[in-house]
Amino acid sequence: MDPYVLKTLNAERRARRAAVLVTDLGDGRDRVVREGDTVAGELGAAIERAFRTGLSGSVEAEGRTFFLNAHLPQPRLVVIGAVHISQALAPMARIAGYPVEIIDPRTAFATPDRFPDVSLHAEWPQDVLARQQLDGYTALAAITHDPKIDDFALKAALDARCFYVGALGSRKTHARRVERLLALGAGAEDIARIHAPIGVDIGAASPAEIAVAVLAEVIDAFRSRGLQRKGEAA
Repeated sequence: MDPYVLKTLNAERRARRAAVLVTDLGDGRDRVVREGDTVAGELGAAIERAFRTGLSGSVEAEGRTFFLNAHLPQPRLVVIGAVHISQALAPMARIAGYPVEIIDPRTAFATPDRFPDVSLHAEWPQDVLARQQLDGYTALAAITHDPKIDDFALKAALDARCFYVGALGSRKTHARRVERLLALGAGAEDIARIHAPIGVDIGAASPAEIAVAVLAEVIDAFRSRGLQRKGEAA
C-alpha cells in the first residue's frame, strides 16, 4: 500500500471517522474515500453500501473490479440515566455489539451493584462529555426524565451529530423539551432528529420491553444512515 494512503487511512481511524479503502484490482492503485465524499456511478453506490453495512468485498463497477475495504468506527451507546430501562438495555446492547456507557449524577442509582461490568459515571453529563466527546458513531439515549440531567446531553448529542438521539417522555413532555432546547441554542431542524417518545412503537410497557424498543431504533438508525427514505434496501 502507498505510504500516504496508509497514513490517511490510519488518521481517519484514529479520529473515529469512517473510510473505505478502494483498490482497483486491475492496476493495484489504492485510494481512501471518506464518508460523505462524492463518488459517482456504480462505484459510488457500492461505496455507500459499504459505509452502511461495514462489509468489505469485491465489486464490479464501470467495467472494472474493485475491492472495498470498509473501516467503520465501532458504534457505541451512551445512556443518560441509571434506571431500570438501562439495566435491561446495557446487556442487550453489548450482545448486539454496542459498547455501553451510563451517565447519571445520582449516586444512589449509578452503582456498580446495579450495573456490573458496565462503564458507569456517577457524574453530571457535562463533566463526562467534556472528557469523552460524542461523535457521529455514537448513539445517545436520555432516559432520566429529568431536564437538569437530560437536556445538556441532548444538546451535546445534536451538536456532535450523533447518529441516534432519543429521549424518554410523552409528546407533551417532549414539546416542553423542545422549548428548552431552543432556548439553549439548538436549531429546530436538529431538534427534529430526536426520537421522542423513544423507541420503536411496539407497545412496550415494562422496562425490558422499552429497552428492546430503544435498541431496535438505535440499530435501525445506524443501518439506515445516508438513506433517502426509511426502509430503503441496502
